[in-house]
Amino acid sequence: MAGSVISTTQISLRPLHLSDLDDVMVWTTDEKVPKFCTWETYTSKEDGINFIENIATKFLWCKAICLDDRAVGFVHLSSYAEHDKCRIKSAELGYVLGSKYWGKGIATYVVKQVVKDVFSELPHLERLEALVDVENVGSLRVLEKAGFQREGVLKKYLFFKGKSRDMVMFSVLSTDLNV
Repeated sequence: MAGSVISTTQISLRPLHLSDLDDVMVWTTDEKVPKFCTWETYTSKEDGINFIENIATKFLWCKAICLDDRAVGFVHLSSYAEHDKCRIKSAELGYVLGSKYWGKGIATYVVKQVVKDVFSELPHLERLEALVDVENVGSLRVLEKAGFQREGVLKKYLFFKGKSRDMVMFSVLSTDLNV
């Protein structure tokens, strides 16, 4: 796949299914993928089944990122409205892509598509935000290219994998012209 061109016609978003388990295991067992995520590398198919049946279903919105209908990652929205009624009009974007597909424009294309889709599908939303580790250069670029605005750095905002992390806050609003 290295060096090959990915056509946007090959990329689609759809619900994640248990039949995607083998594809999900490819990227969840890849040690590069969860480096900037709160979860650890999966070690068993049970981890993958639990993700598909119990974790992915809890998100406000969740889709498999597919290349020729094979799940090569996922994209989701989390809502904090259940715990904080002041945040009812915002959601947090997250995405994961198998390392084999990094640097090919897939994540940027997907994030742009999600922005278009989500503000239509969830019209109550006014704001999408994303938190990115300051060291995750690839993801910082994805959000910039997808039209998100960098709002600032939140120092020692999250603690995971034994380290306090500085996070960059990005957002896009439903009223932004590029949506």
